[in-house]
Parts: sequence; structure tokens; C-alpha cells
Amino acid sequence: MHNTSSRYINANGRLIDLSTPLIMGILNLTPDSFYAASRMQTDDSIALRVRQIVDEGGGIIDVGAYSSRPGAADVSPSEEMSRLRRGLSIVRRVCPEAVLSVDTFRADVARMCVEEFGVDIVNDISAGALDADMFATVARLGVPYVLMHMQGTPQTMQAAPTYVDPVCDVLQFLATKLQQLREAGVCDIIVDPGFGFGKTLEDNYRLLACLDDFRRLDAPLLVGVSRKSMIYKLLGCTPEESLNGTTVLHTLSLCHGADILRVHDVRPAVETVKIVSLYRGVSPEGAAVTLHN
Repeated sequence: MHNTSSRYINANGRLIDLSTPLIMGILNLTPDSFYAASRMQTDDSIALRVRQIVDEGGGIIDVGAYSSRPGAADVSPSEEMSRLRRGLSIVRRVCPEAVLSVDTFRADVARMCVEEFGVDIVNDISAGALDADMFATVARLGVPYVLMHMQGTPQTMQAAPTYVDPVCDVLQFLATKLQQLREAGVCDIIVDPGFGFGKTLEDNYRLLACLDDFRRLDAPLLVGVSRKSMIYKLLGCTPEESLNGTTVLHTLSLCHGADILRVHDVRPAVETVKIVSLYRGVSPEGAAVTLHN
């Protein structure tokens, strides 16, 4: 059961209430993300995507310029920064008050996004492993940090992922990194088990079945399963055909404690939150309700 007491993260002086789960809409500035419909390459398409996320009820916009799909090509820091400067300029023009997250594992890129564009959250797929300066940088910037588990790198992570026990191993990894972040002075930390990042199909479903265990970390929980291979490989379809499976996994994630869903399809996810919230006997506004036959 989801913790219905108020949970907050401090994003640039704005308290973000997670007592009702939030939707993080994906804005990809990459030409090669695994879901083709999510790739925004023109100024107009970026602006339309920003408005779509906000109009459909997204609470956070997650902006990324480095594809982390398995086997993705490397992108230089200068190219990543160039893509982000262009994209974030458009986002801030279209929706200056939006809560923004930057999806990057590079400390210099994170710093640029926060200092130049007021980005609110750093979302790091590598948990600091790909840039030794990341933890100290986030501490200096004073922004919330998404701590995600990944085995290997985007180029190698699906080669042959192995665990003694995926749930225990990922939990221990996140607990250790949480302690390091707190010692570095990072106050607001969100944990992400990293579905699809160095996990087999079976590993992903083990993690999902045991998602409640991650509440022991005493940190908000982000789940990113939208249109991933754990859906389309199981069902024998494509990312484009995976919305129904995504909604099923979002429902299960919410029932097992997810505070933030990172999604391609904002409106279906917002609707899922509303339905699951009522199912749990709590309205989306947090008021208790009584269900009658």
C-alpha cells in the first residue's frame, strides 16, 4: 500500500507534494531514443511536446539529450550541452514555471542546466558511477537527485546482467549510494530501481513484484517502465504497441508504492493515478472517501 502521508521534495524553493503520485513526462532531444514517437527534433515539436505534457497533467518534465537505450551511441559532452541549451530555452519560453528534470550522468552538464536554466532536479541513470564529480556537484547545486540503479553502461548493460538476488542486490546498492549522497550533503533524494537497465526480463518482474521493499529506503520512489522491452518482448509486440502493457505496469507500480511515474504518455498515466487513488480509498486531492456498493 502506498504511503498516503505527505511526502515533499524541495525543488529550488518549491515544495513538491508527493502524497499523490506525480507524472514525469519525457521530453527526448535525441535522434535515437528507443521509442521513435518520443524523439523531438524541431523547435515546433519540442514546444508542442512541452504544452502536451503540461496540458495533460504532467507535474515534471524530464529533459534528456543522451539516449540510454541498450547499445546507444555515445554522445560527446559538448553535443549533449548543445542539444540541452536549445531544448531548455524552448521549454522555458513555452512554460517558464514548469518543474524541470535533466536526464544526464555528467556533472558539468547538470551544473549548466541548473545554473543557466534553473532546472529543478538532476536525474542520473548511473548513480554517480559515470562521473565522480556528480555527488559533490549536486550537493553544491542544492537540487533533488534521482538515484537510479544500472548494472554496466548503456552500451554494455544488456550483454549479460547477473545478480545473486536482483531485489537484494539493487536494494543494497541504493542504500549504500543513499548514505554516500547524504554524507556529501544532498538532502532530497529520489530512488529508482532502474527497470531495464542491466536486468533480464525476469529480473524486472522480480523487482516490480517486490517494489514495496524499496519503501525501506525511506525515500520517494520513481518508476520508469513506459513502453520498455519488459513489456514488448513479453507480449511479442513493439514499443509503439505497448501502451496497454505500460498502463498495467503503472497500475501495479502505484499499488506497490510508486511516488513518481516517468512516462511517454501523460494523460493515460494521470488517469491511472486517479483510478488507483480512488481504489485505495483516497481521492486524488487527498480527501478520504467512502465507497458504497
